[in-house]
Amino acid sequence: MKKDPPLIDRFFDRVVLARPVLVLVCILMAVAVLARYAVDLKIEASADTLVQQDNADYLYYQEIIERFGYDDFLVIAYTPKSGDLLSEKVLSRIAQLRDEIAAMERVASVVTILDVPLLESPPMPVAELVKNVRTLSSPDVDLSLARKELQTSPLYQNLLVSSDLETTALQINFKSDPEYDKVWQQRQQLRAKAGQGGLSPAEEREMQRLQSLIDKHWNRIEAQRSRDIAAIRTIMENHENDADLFLGGVSMVANDLMRFIQKDLRVYGGGVLLCMTIVLWLIFRRVRWVVLPLVSCGLSAVATMGLMGLFGWKVTVVSSNFIALQLIITMAISIHLVVRYRELIIAAPHKSHAQLTAETVKAMKTPCIYAGLTTIAGFGSLLFAGIKPVQTFGWMMSAGIVVSLAVTFIFFPAALVLFKKAPQPSGGRSRIALTRWLAGFTRHHGRMIVIFSLAALLLSAAGIGRLRVENAFIDYFKSSTEIHQGMTVIDRKLGGTTPLDVIIDFNGRGTQAEPEPASDDGGGSDGFDEFSEFGEFDEFDDPADSGKYWFTPHRLDRIETLHDYLDGLDHTGKVLSLATLTKVAERLTGGPLDTFDAALLFNEFPEQYRQMLVAPYASVKHDQARISLRVIDSDPQLRRNALLQQIQNDVEEKLGFAKDSVKLTGMLVLYNDVLQSLFSSQIMTLGLVILALMIMFLLLFQSFTIALIAIFPNLLATGVVLGTLGWANIPLDIMTITIASISVGIAVDDTIHYIHRFQREFQKDGDYLQAMQRCHGSIGYAMYYTTIIIIIGFSILATSNFIPTIIFGVFTGLAMFIALVAALTLLPQLIIWFRPFGPAGRVQSANPERAG
Repeated sequence: MKKDPPLIDRFFDRVVLARPVLVLVCILMAVAVLARYAVDLKIEASADTLVQQDNADYLYYQEIIERFGYDDFLVIAYTPKSGDLLSEKVLSRIAQLRDEIAAMERVASVVTILDVPLLESPPMPVAELVKNVRTLSSPDVDLSLARKELQTSPLYQNLLVSSDLETTALQINFKSDPEYDKVWQQRQQLRAKAGQGGLSPAEEREMQRLQSLIDKHWNRIEAQRSRDIAAIRTIMENHENDADLFLGGVSMVANDLMRFIQKDLRVYGGGVLLCMTIVLWLIFRRVRWVVLPLVSCGLSAVATMGLMGLFGWKVTVVSSNFIALQLIITMAISIHLVVRYRELIIAAPHKSHAQLTAETVKAMKTPCIYAGLTTIAGFGSLLFAGIKPVQTFGWMMSAGIVVSLAVTFIFFPAALVLFKKAPQPSGGRSRIALTRWLAGFTRHHGRMIVIFSLAALLLSAAGIGRLRVENAFIDYFKSSTEIHQGMTVIDRKLGGTTPLDVIIDFNGRGTQAEPEPASDDGGGSDGFDEFSEFGEFDEFDDPADSGKYWFTPHRLDRIETLHDYLDGLDHTGKVLSLATLTKVAERLTGGPLDTFDAALLFNEFPEQYRQMLVAPYASVKHDQARISLRVIDSDPQLRRNALLQQIQNDVEEKLGFAKDSVKLTGMLVLYNDVLQSLFSSQIMTLGLVILALMIMFLLLFQSFTIALIAIFPNLLATGVVLGTLGWANIPLDIMTITIASISVGIAVDDTIHYIHRFQREFQKDGDYLQAMQRCHGSIGYAMYYTTIIIIIGFSILATSNFIPTIIFGVFTGLAMFIALVAALTLLPQLIIWFRPFGPAGRVQSANPERAG
């Protein structure tokens, strides 16, 4: 009794191939509907997208922001092309630039060297100083003393001005958005409650509502910020004849990253399509074999973008290359179909076009589906990363692969069957000379291939041992970009770029704090905003209950001890705290401050300057002091995780602070948490991916021996890539750390296709060597050209201004090349050695379809 064909085969016979026009209309309608949602696809490049928002460090960071404040600001590095920085002409130009920017609607203030207090020009007792503060704009200021103070003062040296007095900083402070701040605070309260004990269903719904509002407000804020940055750059262009100017700051970096992502989506998508068009024409020389794969790619990409818009998935720096990946994966499936059709028409020219199309789909569906599943397993490992944009990238690509399989296997045969029967291909032998040469090389040098592969694996293992996790932001961008140039100037001349906050708790948990009167709370600013104009600082407002008794010599001494330690570290730049102001005051008094002078300095200082120099570094209500420092990001010897561990250990073991009395926070800590977590999770999930692949091989080939043989070439490809990264001293970051899992998922496709075909070829005559020869002359042809297209596609990523994207493209392309070579040399050699399909000369009677 004849067995009924599988359901999927009946679907292709009775629906796709029997009613191709109807199927094509349905596909186009479905993609058109999804295209409507594709326009809702959002791009996000804020710093919050790259941090873990549910761990203790992030929650503490948000707590410190609420306590000490946070402002939206940018920094302009200003180096006059001619003239002394403190000359009247240059100061006039700085004032003009300041006033032009300050006139913008959203700018709250612009702080320059003209606006900060000069405390030693001339030196005077503290009691007199607090009543008579001068600035560079004051008519009676002594410029020679001001020059010396700006160049040597702990307050301004390497922060507001460079040590050589050639470069100065202008800080642009933006107005806050009250509506956004209100909704954000409400969301943070619910998030904190969720972390403590969970939320009720009503609170869960409120959290979702608040998140939706935050997204809405944030999109508006980002659009406005982009316009503001463009306006500031236009103003800066008008001053380029007078000075070298570079714009810096978190807002600018986020805005430029947004532009990079938008460019990448266009360039990579368009570039990959163009390369694919050229390569397809060079390979097949027929319009149908160019048009059908390209349309399949386009439909798959649009459909996937529609799904992303529908589910609210946002494109970030991590996922900016998803279109290129989607096109490459879809193209690989299409090429396998084209090659198989061309093989069948040579082998059975008497068959009809419909029969050839049906057999093409039936022959390739199993290996392509399993190859797709293994690729999903690779991307699916990203779901365990714990980092939202990385997880979203995993979901994006997993969904995209499913779409690619569905669209290609339905659209391609439905459209192909409408064409006339293709003529037999010509010139194929010359185009597959490389694969035939590899077959011969494997046949005669199999032992050498295995030895070389083992040596490469051992060498790679040594390189993997050299891998390190780092996040040198300044090295993320090409030297030609404004981001890199601006960060370099700020890093080398203005005290560093990456912020780190050190918080001291004086609440009796080991800092030996003295009992003090309770006071109201205060607030300030965070990050680079040491010269910002702040809002009300409540803890100093009530004369009857001020914080004047809080600023005792004991506390100031503990702050100064930690301040000096941090300032003495090799990789730290500018360090600011209450000790900075006391050091200036001690230069005036000639010795340590007594209680009277400390009270005058911290409580009687004019409010405008007290908010600049005191408020950001003390919270009387919470009995805390803040030390703000910046790390020299461009220092090649910097190891961020080691630096953080060193500080945490030294404050307890060398400085005598009790455990938990000093905490580290800020973006340096959060990004380091992300990378350390991502590294451990990816190493762990890489093992899970390999295990998943083993299970898939067992299901597909029903042989443990074949599963072991199949996994080794993929371990080699991944190992060589990671080992090369290690030997090249290229640090892993939030993008490159995902290469391993993705490479395994994509590279394993070659293994599946080759073994599937080898099993079929071996069943013909039971000859392993002949089966290898035939595989290299058939499926090897498809593997070769799909790899070529993938490598060319990934090479487009080298045009990015974002260095991790370049590294991702280059090394993923390298993984594909190693996987191809291993699949056409090492894999067949292992099959010949271990003979997993049975003794040579015995023809199996197994059902080929079941076998693969």
